[in-house]
Amino acid sequence: MTGKTYGILGAVAISAAVFASAAPAQNAATWSKPVAPFRIGEGLYYVGALDLTSYLFVTRAGLIVLDGGDGTVGKQVAANIRTLGFDPAQVKILLNTHQHFDHAAGLAEIRKAAPNAKLYASAADGLIIAAGGRGDPFLKGKAYEYEPVPVARTLKDGDKVTLGEWTLTAHITGGHTAGCTTWTFPVKVAGKVRQGLVHCSSSVLPGYRLGKTETYPGITAAYQKSFATWKALPCEVFLGSHGAFFGMAEKRKALEAGKADAFVDAAGCKAFYARAEADFRAVLKTQNP
Repeated sequence: MTGKTYGILGAVAISAAVFASAAPAQNAATWSKPVAPFRIGEGLYYVGALDLTSYLFVTRAGLIVLDGGDGTVGKQVAANIRTLGFDPAQVKILLNTHQHFDHAAGLAEIRKAAPNAKLYASAADGLIIAAGGRGDPFLKGKAYEYEPVPVARTLKDGDKVTLGEWTLTAHITGGHTAGCTTWTFPVKVAGKVRQGLVHCSSSVLPGYRLGKTETYPGITAAYQKSFATWKALPCEVFLGSHGAFFGMAEKRKALEAGKADAFVDAAGCKAFYARAEADFRAVLKTQNP
């Protein structure tokens, strides 16, 4: 989840838009809008919605899905996998960027089509996913809860997940959530092997407390450590948990127009992190002048 302004979901105030620095906001009423699935690179497909993302990794040994969106998007993910000609029942591994409902609620929906799929998640976020969203230090109440999914494997920083030809590396980049996980992997795009990155989230939600009084213990240090990690990670194929982070709509149009390497954007990745860190430091300075 991201947000710099709040809207209403049910009776609860919540992030009404998806925000990346200098990126267009996506209203929460449309962030689950269906889009046709498409190929990003060899064996890598986009199967998410207009802004709530989900990625499909295809191997000869089965399928991996990274992120499920909200409950609505989770159903779309299974349908999009079928549209691409794959069987969602062949999903062997579910991965996650973070435990907020708009990225984790759809995991249970995907498991209905893939009952043998196993969820791998970080220790901190896996506990909350297994509790159906309960236990988050900030997002509290029924509006943020969802169907629980058990964690089959707990991931540590630097752990690798391998299935068939794919190997993805988990980087625990806390801050937005304690166990926020950014993923890196090699992927062939337009005939060349590139370094792919799925960004978790670097957003500071409105109401988060940094510095002397913290939303959860260590949140400030976690953000600071994560920015150092993000800036050091290889990032050529820039992706994320929200389409607005990496300009998905514009890149998708470029892809449809014939630009095979539309999602190769090392400069955009670098610029995103520079803006995101500046936003974080501005909030920190405001809260701790």
